[in-house]
Amino acid sequence: MLSYQHGYHAGNAADVHKHAALALALSYLTQKDKALSYLETHAGRGLYDLGGAMAARTGEAAAGVGRLLSRFPDAHPYPAALAAIRAAHGPVAYPGSPRLAAHLLRRFDRIDLAELHPAEHAALLEAMPASPNTRIHRRDGLEMARALTPPDPRRGLMLLDPSWEVRTEYERLAALLPQLHRKWNVGVLMLWYPLLPDRRHGPMVRALRQAIPDLWVHEVRFPPARAGHGMEGSGLAVVNPPWGLTQGADDLTRIFEEGP
Repeated sequence: MLSYQHGYHAGNAADVHKHAALALALSYLTQKDKALSYLETHAGRGLYDLGGAMAARTGEAAAGVGRLLSRFPDAHPYPAALAAIRAAHGPVAYPGSPRLAAHLLRRFDRIDLAELHPAEHAALLEAMPASPNTRIHRRDGLEMARALTPPDPRRGLMLLDPSWEVRTEYERLAALLPQLHRKWNVGVLMLWYPLLPDRRHGPMVRALRQAIPDLWVHEVRFPPARAGHGMEGSGLAVVNPPWGLTQGADDLTRIFEEGP
């Protein structure tokens, strides 16, 4: 959606869940000296200022990374990547998933990012490190996913992270993920979704489990960032989850279950 800007939500608890899982997956995949493809369907601007007006308006970052970061074990790749990026961009910088992925990937890995919002796309161009192996597309992310699947190299990961502002996105993703899996049977497909009080994600997850029996699902819950905030948790549905991700799931659950 062209109306959606993630700056209001950057660094929230759902970002922490999603980015910590992404860091685990990419850290494991990069242990082999073989090139990867990384694709992202809704990239955003790549780098956010948690000291800015957007973050201050919602308070979501304070309730997210501000509250949860200290709970991560020292060896976890997420806080290490965050610290490295903040060393370069300042203590209130927060990397979106494209910038986090660029930090964790190698110079020979391939990156394809889609962002349709013109201002977010322009900011993404500035935020990403220059590389001949990185392509930043101003196009519909799900259309890019279809067009570039399977990628070259075939080994890799795709993050699907729509805004979920339109209810039909749930049906659209329930149909799309199995299609992508059939075209790219070795690819890691990571779909993020919000947990809302009406549990509108339920039919989508059930449809995905039926279509992909070995689908891996991880959900965490957290208190609302502010009065009236509707999101009460974060979910990930992953096709072909890397071993490093599934092994780190208990740590992720504990981080969110420790309470205030």
